[in-house]
Order: sequence, then C-alpha cells, then structure tokens
Amino acid sequence: MLHTVTGPGALPFAVQLKALTDQEFRYQPKLSGLRIIETAHDNCLRMTARLREYEVKDLLSLTRFFGFSAETFSLAVNLLDRFLAVMKIQPKHLSCVGLSCFYIAVKTTEEEKNVPMANELIRISQNRFTVSDMMRMEKIILQKLYWKVKAPTALHFLRLFYRRIQDTLEDDCKDIMNVERLEAQLKACHCSFTFSKVKPSLLALSLLALELQEQHDHEHIDKLLNAFQSLQQQLTVREGDLVIVTELVMKCLIEYSTTKVSRPNGQRLRWILSGRTQRTLKHSYYKIAHMPTIPESAY
Repeated sequence: MLHTVTGPGALPFAVQLKALTDQEFRYQPKLSGLRIIETAHDNCLRMTARLREYEVKDLLSLTRFFGFSAETFSLAVNLLDRFLAVMKIQPKHLSCVGLSCFYIAVKTTEEEKNVPMANELIRISQNRFTVSDMMRMEKIILQKLYWKVKAPTALHFLRLFYRRIQDTLEDDCKDIMNVERLEAQLKACHCSFTFSKVKPSLLALSLLALELQEQHDHEHIDKLLNAFQSLQQQLTVREGDLVIVTELVMKCLIEYSTTKVSRPNGQRLRWILSGRTQRTLKHSYYKIAHMPTIPESAY
C-alpha cells in the first residue's frame, strides 16, 4: 500500500522510503522485454520504442485535456511499460492498450466523480475501437500484471525526496526549489523510452541533482547539497550511476524544450469539441467494427 507522502498525517520519512523501495523492484518493467522493444525494427509489424513514445505523448495530452493529476499519468506510463515488457503486441493494438492502461490509472487515482465514461474517453482520443474492445483489453492487462496496479512511481519518490529536502530549509527559503517544475520535467522524461529502464528512485534523484546544479542561491546551496547527499547515501546510489542518469535527463529536457515534435499535441484533442465534429464522431461511433481478437503471446 502506498501511503501519503506529505501533510500532517504523513508517516516518518524513513518508513515511507522503506515502503517505496521495498516495492520498487516488483513494479518495474521487465528489462528483457524492454530490450526487445528497443532493438526492434520499425516495420509496422513489431512494437518499437518510437511507437511507445508517441503513445505516451498522447496519454499526456489526454491528462492535460481532462485535468487529471500527475500521479494518474505516471501510473498510466508504469502500467503501459510493464505490459509492453511482458506481452508481444502489434502496433495496431497499441492505442487500445495505451488507453486501457490510462483508464485503469484514472479509476485508481482520480475521484470517482471525475472519471469519464469509457465511450467519452474513446471519442475524445479519436480511437477506432469500441467500449467492449477496451474493457476486454483492460481485463487482459490486469491479468498479465497480476492485478498489481498501485505501483511506486518516480513521482512518489520525487515528492518524498522534495519534501525531505524542504524540511531541512528555513521557512524563508522553501521556495528555492519548485516542485511543479520538477514534476513537469518528470513528465517529459516519461515520454522518453530511455527512462523506462531506469529505477524510479534513481530517476527522481537525478531530477533533483539537475535542479541543484542549476541553483544560484549560494547562501543555501550547502544545506541543499547536504540534504541531497544524505538522500543518495540512504538509497545507496553510486555516484557514477547518478551522473549517467542525470546527463540523460539533461539531454532529454533539452530535446523536449527545443523540438516541437517532442511536445504532446494538445491541439489534436481541442479541435474536436466543435459541435459539428462531435455530431460526426457520435454518428460514426456506432459504425466502427470490433477489433479482431488480440493474440496473447508473451516474450
């Protein structure tokens, strides 16, 4: 069970950290499956890293469109990567897999009143499958992941580490680090297949390391570094590993901020809200043929 990491009722830091790290390995994608995806040729017959990245960017667009939390997005990415790492799927089924993982995450983390109907989610995302297709895929995903849904994500670690560092600072300098900025950077990293293979705790620590490198508040930098080094020691993260992943994060963020194609396409979702388009989509929804049976073959 994942406990609240902040607030008056939060458990002690050491207890929360142990709870997250104890579960971390069990909820990571299978590395052998990720390597198969990473080395696959883009021939429209096999799942590739590029296709996975496109799908995650679409899920981020949906997250922003519906105003869902960062926790929902991070969990959806975790579910997607874990499923892709254990099941061979064809590219034509990826949108159904991705949206089903997203819907599982939404129902897990969002308030019930904010959970959209499945047909609305399909219509807004402009996918060409039915609700029954999606429900069938959702069941397959849950079965293949052994119903282990509430995973410790990099977002959980990031928020926990951020709060730990904040607790070492004086009240007048707690705004030195911006958690919203850090979470936005994490979303960008989620869109890169590279970080599917990185432990969530190491990714979170690397984001903080990069943030500290860019700090210009010399008055409080020593306290920040001491708190960070304490975190690194508690996690037993080697300096070499931290340097490598921090460099990958920096490269990812530079590419994300300078390349238009790296940004999720929010406009793709916004334009369909015109009345004319809504009527067209609603009319065509009932003409969509059911998806063929999806072969359940594992790596």
